[in-house]
Amino acid sequence: MAEVNTGGGEKGKKGKPHKKETRVDFTPMVDMNMLLITFFMLCTSMAKPQTMEIVMPTNDDNLTEQEKNKVKDTNAITIILGENDKVYYFLGKPNYSDPNSLKVATYGGADDKNSLRSLLLERNRVGVKQVHELKLLKYKKKISEEDFTKQQAEIKNSKDGQVVIIKPTDKSTYMNLIDALDEMQICSIGKYAIVDMEAGDKLLVKNLEQSGASAKASDIK
Repeated sequence: MAEVNTGGGEKGKKGKPHKKETRVDFTPMVDMNMLLITFFMLCTSMAKPQTMEIVMPTNDDNLTEQEKNKVKDTNAITIILGENDKVYYFLGKPNYSDPNSLKVATYGGADDKNSLRSLLLERNRVGVKQVHELKLLKYKKKISEEDFTKQQAEIKNSKDGQVVIIKPTDKSTYMNLIDALDEMQICSIGKYAIVDMEAGDKLLVKNLEQSGASAKASDIK
C-alpha cells in the first residue's frame, strides 16, 4: 500500500509547488509471499513419487541352463517393439527359419482383436479373473489393503502365469516401452522382463517386413 506525504519540512516559497514524498508499504506483499511459500510446501509434501516395478533378467552365471529355460513354452510370450509404433510377438520358442512365426499386433484396446491387450487378456484370462474378483472384495471392504496387495502379488506371480519378454529395437520409442509396460499392469502380468534384441529376432523382423506377411493376433489358436 502506498502513502503520499505532502507535509513536513520548511514552508515552500509562494507560488512554488510543494515537494511530495511517496512511501510504499510492502507488508501486504510479504504476507502474500509467506502464504504462497506455505502453499507450495504443503503441495510438495503431498505429491508422492509414483514408481513402477520392472522385473529385469538375472545376471547369475551360476544358474544351470535348465533353470534358465524352466519357463513353459505355453506360458512364454516375446514382444518386439519395432519402429513407427509397430509391435510384433511370438509364442514359446522362436522359429527363426519361418518369418510367419512372428505375429503383428497393435497398441489398441480390448475391443481390437489384433491388439496386444487382447492377446494378453486372452492368454492370462484366469489371472485377470482372479484379480478382478479380488478387487471386488477390496471394494466391498471384505479384505484389507494389505491382504489385497499380498494376494494380488501371489496371483500375478503364479507358476502357471504368463511370462512376457519385452525386446525394444533401436528404432522403437520410449513411449512404445511405456505402453508395453502399461499393458503388463492392465492385463495383470506379474512376470515380465526387458531384454536386448538377439540376431535371430532382428532377422525375424526383417524377413517378415520383406515378405509382406500379415500374421495377426487373431490368428492364435
